[in-house]
Amino acid sequence: CFEVLDRARSRVRIPVWHDDQQGTATVLLAGLIAALEVVGKPLDRVKLVLFGAGAANVAAYRLLTAFGVDARAIVVCDSAGILHPGRGDIEANQERFADKWRICRESNGDGRRGGPENAFCDADVAVAFSRSGPDVLRPEWLATMARDAVLFTCANPTPEIWPEAARAAGVRIVATGRSDFANQVNNALVFPGMFRGVLDVRARTISDTMAIAAAKELVAAARDNGLGAERLLPPIDDWRVAARIAAACAAAAVAEGLAAAPLTREEAHRAALAKIAEARAAAQIAD
Repeated sequence: CFEVLDRARSRVRIPVWHDDQQGTATVLLAGLIAALEVVGKPLDRVKLVLFGAGAANVAAYRLLTAFGVDARAIVVCDSAGILHPGRGDIEANQERFADKWRICRESNGDGRRGGPENAFCDADVAVAFSRSGPDVLRPEWLATMARDAVLFTCANPTPEIWPEAARAAGVRIVATGRSDFANQVNNALVFPGMFRGVLDVRARTISDTMAIAAAKELVAAARDNGLGAERLLPPIDDWRVAARIAAACAAAAVAEGLAAAPLTREEAHRAALAKIAEARAAAQIAD
């Protein structure tokens, strides 16, 4: 999926979006920005663990580093353990696993090796996109994390560890992919607004800058709703948030010179509000 996305984005002049990659990474970035604001930790001083090295977390790594997170502050684990330059299994298949080999060479500034039990110690944030739990993440690993730790345990249908078990292990803020727990990290918070903005300005592609703009707007909407440990992101059914994201993404596309039909941010916001409201009326959806 990485190769397909990268080749498509480089060869065609229409927006290409892989939601399990870019959508997940964007909403994860928003949740991370919000969570660090709640616990009062600066982004340039936190240590992160990415548990799982599939489409979601590799894309998260890409977007986090594009946002300015130091790759050396990130430790990534796959099913065989921590990624590092000595992983001969990945080096031997570096053409096939180009992103994983790049992570091996760029990340893990402390030079950690071994299994996940060696990755979580002193980490401020852990991001799990791996496999359905609930016994995939161990409480004893989480207990070694730093004070005011943040955990994104996002496997579906069951998170890698239940939120109450994570909190009992010492984690302060927990987010999952489910709607029946606080802090749902769901791609649907991103892509409807993203596509509305992209289509309204006829953007040629969807850049990392546009995804970062969407993440920042999600956090701004969360602040307006009262940002807190159990309110990192706005509610998924607030359609006005989609219009805000549309405007933010449209403005970012225009600023990057990617828009064939430029609009101001205000024009894009008005257009998105009107089109979404019209669609809701046609479907007879009440506010």
